[in-house]
Parts: sequence; C-alpha cells; structure tokens
Amino acid sequence: MSYRIVIQPTALRVLRKVSDRRIQEKIRDRIEALKKEPEKQGKPLLGELTGYRSVRAVGQRYRIIYHVERQKVIVSVVALGIRKEGAREDVYALARKLLQYRLLN
Repeated sequence: MSYRIVIQPTALRVLRKVSDRRIQEKIRDRIEALKKEPEKQGKPLLGELTGYRSVRAVGQRYRIIYHVERQKVIVSVVALGIRKEGAREDVYALARKLLQYRLLN
C-alpha cells in the first residue's frame, strides 16, 4: 500500500527556504520514501507530540515530523528543520508551538 504525502504549509515554507538545492532534493527524497510503510520509519514522539513521528534526513542533520492517517492513507508532514536542542529554531520546538496554537490537525 502506498500512502499519499501531504506537506503542510509551514513545512513547505521551511523546505523552500533551504538554499542548497542538493539538500532540498535529499529532504524531498526522504519525504517521498515515507510513502511506503511510514509507521516503520522514524521514531514515535512523546509528550505533547504523541501521535507524531520523526525521521532523520540529510546525514542526520534535519528532522521531518509527520503524522500517519491510516484510514485516509495519508502521511502529513507537519514540520521539518534542523535539530538545535534548546534553541528557539529547534524543529521540535516549532512543532510544539504549531500544536499549541492549534495549527496542526
């Protein structure tokens, strides 16, 4: 079974801001790989982000945060970015903020 990929507007904006086209392409390839068995890829997140998963991309530097909707056969990419623990720009901090402001479904 192949899942349909939906990239949320916030994640799409971050992807478009990546200036290096090769890195952008690697991120797109990693997102594309989520079409097949997305629940077996990445790791389930805990705490506020329970129900979401995270997978690494581009040599472990970037993280892609996504949600799998089995009944609709959709993988929804909700956030992506660089992991910077403790920084405001951290991808997990961004995802928590989006969830807090109810910008994620």
